[in-house]
Amino acid sequence: MSGTWLAHLPALLVMMPLMAAPLCVLLRRPLLAWAVYQLTTGVGLLLSIALLLQVIEVGVVRYAIGGWAPPVGIEYRIDALNALVLVIVSGMAALLAPYARASVAREIDADRAYLFYALLLLCQCGLLGIAATGDAFNLFVFLEISSLSAYALIAMGRHRRALMAAFEYLVMGTIGGTFLLIGIGLMYMMTGTLNMADLAERLPAVMHTRTIEAALAFIVVGASLKLALVPLHAWLPGAYGEAPSVVSAFLAATATKVAVYVLARFLFTVFGIGFAFGTLPLGDILMLLSVAAMLYGAVAAIFADDLKRVLAWSSVGQIGYIVLGLSLATFDGLTASALHLFNHALIKGGLFAMAGLLMLQVGGTRMADLAGLARRLPGLFVLLLIGGLGLVGVPLTAGFVSKWALAQALIAEAQWLPLIAMLVSSLLALVYVGRMIEIAWFREPPEDAPAATPTPLAMTLTAWTLVAVSLWVAVDSGPLLGLAQAAATAALGVTP
Repeated sequence: MSGTWLAHLPALLVMMPLMAAPLCVLLRRPLLAWAVYQLTTGVGLLLSIALLLQVIEVGVVRYAIGGWAPPVGIEYRIDALNALVLVIVSGMAALLAPYARASVAREIDADRAYLFYALLLLCQCGLLGIAATGDAFNLFVFLEISSLSAYALIAMGRHRRALMAAFEYLVMGTIGGTFLLIGIGLMYMMTGTLNMADLAERLPAVMHTRTIEAALAFIVVGASLKLALVPLHAWLPGAYGEAPSVVSAFLAATATKVAVYVLARFLFTVFGIGFAFGTLPLGDILMLLSVAAMLYGAVAAIFADDLKRVLAWSSVGQIGYIVLGLSLATFDGLTASALHLFNHALIKGGLFAMAGLLMLQVGGTRMADLAGLARRLPGLFVLLLIGGLGLVGVPLTAGFVSKWALAQALIAEAQWLPLIAMLVSSLLALVYVGRMIEIAWFREPPEDAPAATPTPLAMTLTAWTLVAVSLWVAVDSGPLLGLAQAAATAALGVTP
């Protein structure tokens, strides 16, 4: 395929939203900016699928930026693991684009809407770049692009609380980014290279020095902060709870998933499983923290008094499932993590999209505002129920597919305590999902409750589509399982 435009797919996928963002600013009109956003995300999804098919057909896809061969130049390197992440980011951006127009029209001032779309595109560019690049410092640059745009997007929320949430995310995100940069700098000091493939080849010669051990510690802490692993999760509930609806849905479905990818890429590809999990007790530490995340996130979700914060705390718990699979450092564990990475993106993106629809009806997302709302909007709450059952992991939902895979991986390694914790966490998820349904279906609505109004068609279709795709994954999980296994193979056994 070299010599054709297909050879430039990795660069096109990342650069297209970067080029479209200033176009939104130049156009200024909300409708035109949205049209650019819609077109860019739609084409991006097609490109990411084409890239995934290319990886399946020919294996690893490499692209040297500017024709400069690595390790001197920057290389984009796509295997099954980051191809899956690219599809998640591009897919969620494209699916949420129709939702964005109606949501932005109601939540963002018209004179700032074009800036909003430009920031969304920059955020997408940063996340795609993180996943695509094979250069450690370039990864940090894209991480900052996505983070800075995310801070600004969150700050554009409806309430003043959004400013504080954005500031907290800014502080925590900056600390996380700094840790990552220090870790990358230490590796460069010892090896003289930033290319991840080259790092993987040169690190064994200096692997057992204090400097490299420190580099691993800095990178693990930095990535854990970005993916909101307990106890470094403090920024997440506020950020997802106060952001505009489409931003909550997009970030919940993609940002932490990309951070998980960063952690996996450094642990398994750059440092190697032998050093990260054999020499150091990293597997035990990650397992302990993931169990804490599963339990703490679920308990906090039960007591949250706002629907978006319930979903945000739920994300803290669900991240624990993904990291638990990584901590096993086995093929089955990584396969389960890849499955839950995809399934949780669908489920949580859909649930946050529904939260945005509910907010349009009652003007907020406090749990008390949901009282009796299901009687006026039964269809929407059926979707909420299906999504909630997916979080619990009930059979015939996408959540069951990945949780069952994780349970099998834990049983294979005789990890009985984490398995019990996973089951307890799922039962706790049933409690907070049941609380949402109980309030919406069985409590009396306030006497002055406004009558239900028709929900915007594009927003409703987006929520339905996300739920439908998650159900399709549950019914026919074979293709996704095959892709997750390919991603696990790429992480564990392939030289970059």
